Amino acid sequence: MKLNIADIEKIDEIQNAINEIMKINNNIYYETGNKKKYMIFTFGCQMNEHDTEVLSGLLEEMGYEHTNSIKESDIIIFNTCSVREHAENRVLGRISQLKPLKNIKPDLILGICGCMMQEKNMSEYVLEHFPYVDLIFGTHNIHELPVLIKKAMESNSVIYDVWENNQDIVENLPMTRKDKIKAYVNIMYGCNNFCTYCIVPYVRGRERSRKPEDIINEVKVLADEGYKEITLLGQNVNSYGRGLEKKIDFADLLYMINEMNGIERIRFTTSHPKDLSDKLIYAMRDCEKVCEHIHLPVQAGSDRILKLMNRHYTKESYLLLVDKLRQNIPDIAITTDIIVGFPSETDEDFIETLDLVKKAEFDLAYTFIYSKRTGTIAAQMDNQVQDEIKHKRLDELIKLQNSISLEKNSRLKDVVVEVLVEEVSKRDINKLSGRTRTNKLVHFPGDDSLIGCLANVKITEPRAYTLIGEILE
Repeated sequence: MKLNIADIEKIDEIQNAINEIMKINNNIYYETGNKKKYMIFTFGCQMNEHDTEVLSGLLEEMGYEHTNSIKESDIIIFNTCSVREHAENRVLGRISQLKPLKNIKPDLILGICGCMMQEKNMSEYVLEHFPYVDLIFGTHNIHELPVLIKKAMESNSVIYDVWENNQDIVENLPMTRKDKIKAYVNIMYGCNNFCTYCIVPYVRGRERSRKPEDIINEVKVLADEGYKEITLLGQNVNSYGRGLEKKIDFADLLYMINEMNGIERIRFTTSHPKDLSDKLIYAMRDCEKVCEHIHLPVQAGSDRILKLMNRHYTKESYLLLVDKLRQNIPDIAITTDIIVGFPSETDEDFIETLDLVKKAEFDLAYTFIYSKRTGTIAAQMDNQVQDEIKHKRLDELIKLQNSISLEKNSRLKDVVVEVLVEEVSKRDINKLSGRTRTNKLVHFPGDDSLIGCLANVKITEPRAYTLIGEILE
């Protein structure tokens, strides 16, 4: 491992910690024949999943072995999400369940990291109510995990190290990817948008873009390792390039990656509508490896609510983007996020959202009830909507979107689609599953030797959220 950090002393500290812990773990293995084991619980988005791949890589660099057994674990880390209250409650509930295990295994190291710990009130709550937790750190210093573990081994008190911000991007971190076919590639970190309902800019920091050469090098390694598909990650990939010395934007990056050998599919998430340029749409159209799918969160259909959300676009301008995407990429699938029950949302505002959904004809919508996030502007707004009204609106929205999704998927009956075969179906071990270029999930009978291959599948039974098909020889 050769870290790329400006602070040379910090590199030495991290590497020394890795070497010392590896030596300890190797000695235990030689004496007992058993490796020290780790387990990570991951909550939240693809960014968190990718952070877990880095945490896993660091742990394995130190000689730990992954396990799915809590009882076998010597170190357990919770990589947390703070976007919704439900995720936070799940984390706290799981941690409370581990107190008896910690009493039985006092050398067990319990750690909590991620977005929840970037919230000062939450990290302080954990300190006060879960004194048996050993490590607390945030989103900005996961590369310091070896140092933190070493300190925890040498101390009887909690190691608390949450950075408020970090402008450095650490390259060349070890990574244990959970998939051998598809891979996440971060292209930027943080967010500058400050939507009034969202905690992300406060817990992930401001936008920082990776250098294009570092991204290209990572993609090249993935291609050499046989990966077929990459997903470029960022809180808002459309704003990639701001702040870099080299003048480059996200469309330029797509053109560059599209020219690389080996990778067959390119995806990306997430795109903010206000930054979706014509140049990017043309790049999606012209780059044959870029899949015909975009996740374009709209959040609401009422201009009044969109303004309160600080989204910087209108219902009309959003629908114009949808039209432009479909004019240039006729087969494109468009998915979205929608929040119901935002503070002061009226029946008339909600009707505007339903109208937008009907006009946009999304392939899929991830729908959410508005949840207060402490520290955001919306949490302080008057006229919070009653829960009963929120649930009623959500049910109506889901019913509408389900009908649209089924109707759109019905158009694919008897159509042959290209599917990247990913795994044995989780629902039926006699079937395989994979995704079309438009990111639709397909289940079909087949031999597991096809996993990792591109296959032509004829759709026989369209459903609202999945497709059933048969492979063509």
